Amino acid sequence: MIAFPDISPNVFSVTLFGHELALRWYALAYIVGLLVGWRIVLHALRTPRLWSGPAPATPEQIERLFTWVILGVVLGGRLGYALFYDFPTYRADPMQILRVWEGGMSFHGGFAGVVIAAALFCRREKIAMLSMGDLLAVAAPIGLMLGRIANFINAELWGRPTDLPWGVVFPGAAAQTCPNLVDICARHPSQLYQAALEGLLLALVLLWLVYRADALRRPGRVLGVFLAGYGLARLLVEFVRQPDAQFVSDGNPLGLVWHLNGWGLTMGQVLSLPMIALGLWFALRARAR
Repeated sequence: MIAFPDISPNVFSVTLFGHELALRWYALAYIVGLLVGWRIVLHALRTPRLWSGPAPATPEQIERLFTWVILGVVLGGRLGYALFYDFPTYRADPMQILRVWEGGMSFHGGFAGVVIAAALFCRREKIAMLSMGDLLAVAAPIGLMLGRIANFINAELWGRPTDLPWGVVFPGAAAQTCPNLVDICARHPSQLYQAALEGLLLALVLLWLVYRADALRRPGRVLGVFLAGYGLARLLVEFVRQPDAQFVSDGNPLGLVWHLNGWGLTMGQVLSLPMIALGLWFALRARAR
């Protein structure tokens, strides 16, 4: 097993007028992910050979779009978490939704927020939605990778107990919730699994499709591969990821939201299945086109 590295969740902190101000790795991951994604989109737009005709948007439009994307990520991620993962708590006290500093974000909710924001923006600016979806898809995995690494640094969203040699002994609640109250409990570093699959691997596949396979000439192809790839990666990692505490009970230790005869799915897997189906539909439709 591997001891959890001694890494502060803060990049740095300062005290002003008796109050501590800190920049957290998680916030930095969002900032860097958005900036890198923006540069990827701009480079694709400025590379004429990637398109069968004129680029679908201008750099100025992309700058305006990313303001919409930021709002979609934050609002959608927060509302998605409240709706999908802890609805009874937020229904009893809806004002908790505004307390974003307390944590609780859903990728699927954030994705839905970005889809709505981008669709409204494209309609307003008269931009082809599928082509814009392709651009946003190729920009997303880097941010996902950085976000999952930040989850690891924060020692959150850890995996299930394991005796594999790369199991990590996480501090805090991870050690307190081990079965049989064992003294040392190693867990799957599921955040790093997701960073590798949803982030690095998916980024390499999409960049290859864009720059080597001319995928942007067939609108919807990159978007479809992203949806199916993320959904499949999340589906697999959820088998070793510890579910949110609100889904775990004595009669349901695996935190399954749907189960039958010992088989079932977590909330993350349930939400990923439609993404896989939709992604395959987009990819096959683009191929036929």
